[in-house]
Amino acid sequence: MTSILSRYVIRAILGNTALVMLVLLALSGLYLFITQQDDIGVGAFTVANAFMYVGLYLPKYAFDLLPIAALIGALLALGSLARTLELIVVRAAGVSTMRIAMWTAGAGIILMIFTAIVGEVIAPPMEQYGRQMKTFAKFNDYSMAGNKSAWAKDGDMMISVRQQAAGNRYGGVYVFKFDGQRRLRSVGHANNASIDENNLWQLENYVESRIDDERVVTSKEPETRLQTRLSPEFLGLAVLDADSLTGRGLFSYIQHLRANGLDSRTYEVAFWARIARTVAVAIIVVLAVPFAFGPMRATGTGARTVVGIMIGVVFFLMAKMLESGGEVFNMPPIMIAWLPTVLLTLVTFFAISRVR
Repeated sequence: MTSILSRYVIRAILGNTALVMLVLLALSGLYLFITQQDDIGVGAFTVANAFMYVGLYLPKYAFDLLPIAALIGALLALGSLARTLELIVVRAAGVSTMRIAMWTAGAGIILMIFTAIVGEVIAPPMEQYGRQMKTFAKFNDYSMAGNKSAWAKDGDMMISVRQQAAGNRYGGVYVFKFDGQRRLRSVGHANNASIDENNLWQLENYVESRIDDERVVTSKEPETRLQTRLSPEFLGLAVLDADSLTGRGLFSYIQHLRANGLDSRTYEVAFWARIARTVAVAIIVVLAVPFAFGPMRATGTGARTVVGIMIGVVFFLMAKMLESGGEVFNMPPIMIAWLPTVLLTLVTFFAISRVR
């Protein structure tokens, strides 16, 4: 009997979560398609490319939205069972609240595994391909290569970018200039660089070595400018974004940064946050149990949906605030990443313990 009841509860939670996820993905896809309207017609980027780009980005949205969808789905499923008195009958049959919470956690574990698969196997390669497809359609007269850093060719120049600090700021920039016979004429290095809307580079602490016929002349400037056709959007393809990497990719890149004496805190936070957010999916589902027996037992679907969205948004914002503020205050990356999930776990168990 218990096995039948547990499967019934799990199916109800998974079914409602799938329905909520479809609605959220439809809204996210519509919003993303609207934001592409300004890019349609640029280069070879067409409406068909925009639809394809949206489809390739949906798995990333699914990974980000799964915690909220899981909570709303659990609230709807358990709320429906409570409103039809099915949960009351189960309790009257001698099933404890903790046992129902364990059944709910079973659905959460399934969703957690699904989240891990989406975040590790499906979303990153599809997102990367979508970015490449869009950028190469818009900027089809450039060439690029690279893995751990960006290598971009622009006419007679090769530019290497080792690290991206923000949307249009970079660190460890090398500029290689060649003549018409493809002979290296100069090598320049800047500690930091930024690009404006006209693709004009502002290079800081720029040191350049010019190769003459018989000697090498070195010059140093606190600041210099360099005009290219390379945009921040194009360079962003090769410079690794922490949110677009898999867990294995993050771990590998952290090792690469450490081996080269570079700051890896941002990627360490992203690595642990990815694990913590995945685990949080299983915990946040259980948070719906107190609502099923508490004050929201007789409320409608709309109220439960609003509560689920509010809790999910608060959890998401708290995680993002800690990721940003924790680095400022030099908190350990593992603490920054896991603190929201730990707080969610404590709140969940406290709420369940209060249910009678």
